[in-house]
Amino acid sequence: MNLPPSFAPDAPWRIDRNRLAQLAERPAHDWTIEIVDETGSTNADLLEQLRALPREAAHQEPIARIAYSQTAGRGRRGRTWLAEPGNALLMSVGCVLKRPIEGLSGLSLAIGTAVLDALARLPLSPSARPALKWPNDVLLDDGKLAGILIETAWSTASATAVVIGIGVNLHGADQLAAQVDEANRQAASIVPGAAPAALARAWPDANLTDALAALLNALDDALPRFEAHGLKPFRQRWSDAHAYAGREVALLDQGQEVTRGIAAGVDDRGQLLIETPEGPRTVATGELSLRLARERP
Repeated sequence: MNLPPSFAPDAPWRIDRNRLAQLAERPAHDWTIEIVDETGSTNADLLEQLRALPREAAHQEPIARIAYSQTAGRGRRGRTWLAEPGNALLMSVGCVLKRPIEGLSGLSLAIGTAVLDALARLPLSPSARPALKWPNDVLLDDGKLAGILIETAWSTASATAVVIGIGVNLHGADQLAAQVDEANRQAASIVPGAAPAALARAWPDANLTDALAALLNALDDALPRFEAHGLKPFRQRWSDAHAYAGREVALLDQGQEVTRGIAAGVDDRGQLLIETPEGPRTVATGELSLRLARERP
């Protein structure tokens, strides 16, 4: 196969399997880790794999699929996930959690805290300010560093096959911002979010291998804890890192502001708590978009 220059087999940004095995020993040994040059969507790939599993499947070790490029990467509410090869960690993790689908409430928040734990394992600048934006974004110095997309393949009364997609920007934030602006102009229904941020801002030597290892280790800890206890052991960690805590926010429905209030935290199901002029309000994941009140659609 003739690969374009950006996919050269010796490209310095490629994942080093040997170093990965040293830094993430248990996941590298026990998980299935698939690394491909290009695919449509790592989430879609794993959804197809999990749908082929028998519904009575016992617990199995997770499957991680990483692509250097995605031609149909996507985020929440239909947004396109943009990235150049080597500039972002594009991965999905598929697993069967011994919880019914209603028991997955708050999973995106728990995964957000896992991403923060992964960042804490990396040599970021002491001045870096990672934070979490409800329901599924990780911020760095107020810019969007990472996004999380969770989808289910199937569920039973006692288990759910779930795919957790995570995209983390490593380099090229300025270039990515220009691409995002163009994508937003072409899709008038998309409400612009935070400007992109990249790990290189706080870690000049940001690389896929070390970032992947840190994330695998964090997920290897977080997934069994969520399976056993749900959101409860992650809720305080999430609240401590809540980017908009105590700040005035606006809730948007398809770009139109429906109300505003003070962001308070999240409840046991991962729903956002907001103090509005009409009284307390809970907002379910996926229902509305959240922005700081000063940001206008």
